[in-house]
Amino acid sequence: MAATDDVGWWVVGYGGWSDLDLIRDRLAAGADPNSGVRIFDKPLHVAAEQGSPEVVAELAMRVDDVDTEHRGRTALWMAVFEGRVDNARALLAAGADPWRLMMDGWSPGRLSLAGPTPNLFPAPSPEIGLSEAEAAAAAEAARLIPALGDFYHGGLSLACVAGVSAAEATARLEAAPADDVDIDVLYEAWWNIPDADLIVGITDVPGGCVITQPWGYIPSTPGVVKRVSRGTVCYSVYSNPKGGIFGYIARDGAVVAWEPDSAYMVAPDAVADKILAAYLYRNHPVAFCCAGAGLRLMDARPIIAPDTWLRLPKQDCNA
Repeated sequence: MAATDDVGWWVVGYGGWSDLDLIRDRLAAGADPNSGVRIFDKPLHVAAEQGSPEVVAELAMRVDDVDTEHRGRTALWMAVFEGRVDNARALLAAGADPWRLMMDGWSPGRLSLAGPTPNLFPAPSPEIGLSEAEAAAAAEAARLIPALGDFYHGGLSLACVAGVSAAEATARLEAAPADDVDIDVLYEAWWNIPDADLIVGITDVPGGCVITQPWGYIPSTPGVVKRVSRGTVCYSVYSNPKGGIFGYIARDGAVVAWEPDSAYMVAPDAVADKILAAYLYRNHPVAFCCAGAGLRLMDARPIIAPDTWLRLPKQDCNA
């Protein structure tokens, strides 16, 4: 073991940031409270995101500046984004500034106004608040997430297409009705059905349509999202049962990759509406896709029990 390892943060795993004794031992051994954590670099930022308020308070007493920014955001911003209210309160008690501007105008305080704890910080003036559009986006997230519920979606993929009917999306995909397929059998043992990966469901919903596949990734592929997004936008996601969330956003046939919605995946130069969407739909990628395409689903039925089943033609799904 190298000498630098003896005094560093390397032994602190994910759960370790809630272990006050461990953190104090590391600090006593010479670990730098201001830096040195693998990948994320700032101990206070990592503790604010995933640790306990006791550890946050301890580190906040040791750092040079409780409002130091890393990748454009303070530790308090991290706590708010990740919904760690107790950690946010510990940072506030340590002198962190909830109204310090960052992330394209999203101070920690303004960000909290869009979430479930809008009274977390006293506002310095009545002028500070959400715009009408931001308030509407927050209200829609508060409606949509519980409306969809906590249905299991491991292995599921979907594409949410704005302003395009199911009939038009079917034509763009050159798909045909899958009337010869026993869907109940497909649900139970899709791996034994020839060309099961070519079978997708589709449903008209307020604002557009949803293309879904409970057992595969096809609706989230570039070949699908590029075809259905001509003249509009399509958000897609695939929940890999082996782990990981993947997806694409396509605008007028051009594909842009997007990443899972953790705080560190929000780019420092992200624009305001993208930051807000990442915050509102953190850990809710299906709702994120629906909202991104402007689809106002009333429940999860179009995703888990679509109206119509289609057979896609054999083609390069990445083309």
